[in-house]
Amino acid sequence: MKSSKAQIHSRSHKIPQVRFDARDLTSFAGVVVFLALFQALRLKHRLQSCFRHLKTTAYGYHVIIMLLVVHKLLGFRRLRGVDFYRDDPLMKHLLGLRKIPDVATISRNLKDTDSKSFDRVLQLIKEIVYQRIVVEGLTTLTIDFDGTVVWTRGAGTEGTATGFNKQKKGARGYYPLMCTVAQTSQVLAMRHRPGNVHDSNGAAGFALQNILEIRNRMPHVRIESRCDSAFFSEVFLGILNEFGVEFTISVPFERFPQLKQKIAQRKRWRRLCGRWSYFEDRDWQPKKWEDRYHYRFLFIRQKVAVQRKGPIQLDLFEPKSFDFEYKVIVTNKKTSAKNVLLFHNGRGSQEGIIGELKSEVHFDYIACRKQVANQHFMAAAVLAHNLSKELQMSAASPVRSQGFKRPAMWGFKKLHTLRREILRRAGRVTRPGGELTIVMNDNRAVRRELKRYLEPLAA
Repeated sequence: MKSSKAQIHSRSHKIPQVRFDARDLTSFAGVVVFLALFQALRLKHRLQSCFRHLKTTAYGYHVIIMLLVVHKLLGFRRLRGVDFYRDDPLMKHLLGLRKIPDVATISRNLKDTDSKSFDRVLQLIKEIVYQRIVVEGLTTLTIDFDGTVVWTRGAGTEGTATGFNKQKKGARGYYPLMCTVAQTSQVLAMRHRPGNVHDSNGAAGFALQNILEIRNRMPHVRIESRCDSAFFSEVFLGILNEFGVEFTISVPFERFPQLKQKIAQRKRWRRLCGRWSYFEDRDWQPKKWEDRYHYRFLFIRQKVAVQRKGPIQLDLFEPKSFDFEYKVIVTNKKTSAKNVLLFHNGRGSQEGIIGELKSEVHFDYIACRKQVANQHFMAAAVLAHNLSKELQMSAASPVRSQGFKRPAMWGFKKLHTLRREILRRAGRVTRPGGELTIVMNDNRAVRRELKRYLEPLAA
């Protein structure tokens, strides 16, 4: 149906006056989907049990953690951001409060927690991830291990240390070790460490703890793992192999000059595709290792175009020169070399998870001076990230099979997309007939998205 110009355009030149009203208006009407998720998971009650050994406070430590989770879901970085939704009625209802605490109260409550409560919050994070794995009936679980730098400009933050940092040399910070699940794009476990440790510090014990826990809960699940060269050690590989974990780990060239000699002496390479070729060695291993296990060492080269330097001549034909990049992968997988390479290259999905943790829920922000407060702040970031994935998994079925690279089985939207589409929606909290109701602008796309999330949670 055609519309006239008069039906399309309107004369609007006057600047409206701004008036502030104390009535029940909310800027985050879409947060109702997370309210439904929190109730479905009984999150508030389960968080309360994490702090039962501590003396109760006016707000309760579990409410402070829930506040931090919602704070990060909304996209706020600094604690001072609480001031911008202090009077929001829906936020008060979500947290079960009549008054949202100020920044000093939040900091004081975080400071009064302890490492025992932090361990219990991490265990709760695991329970929620395991719950989803069991519901989906996954037969293969791909867990990846890696560390990430979280640094601060402050010198007086407890537990920080000066470590390797490309962007800010000499900066102090933490270096947490992460265990992620590729199929659900969630963080399964985290170990807090100071910033001056090597990537593999405590990795063997951390991996063993998580593998045993998975074996006890799901004895028939096939476990896989991928790691970078920092985790290459006889102890780490032995633990994975002994407990039946299929793994691929990058081998560090700088520690073993004989690898370079093998590549230089090699004349015949087996072709995988136009870019990749390889050869395999089942007999080589570092000299100091015992002969208990023998693993497959895949020597892989990639054909890459060499960047042309100097002045560029705009000809019809520009010749390109090619060179090779090399890497070595150690594995106990019995599948073909191509499948091993694809599986190992899929490790980039973990880099994406860690990048999303830092960009979307501000995992890289150190908010307090006390170490235990910062630990809970980081745990809240992990919980917020996992809940954003849990919300989407509860509303849709898996759309991908478990390919060779082990991608996430759902087509996840990033948290900033959820904020833009549904969370940051204006609304009014009303009670017609005594029933709590949120009134929003009738937008077809928003209504469809909210129904998509709310109906499965209500069921």
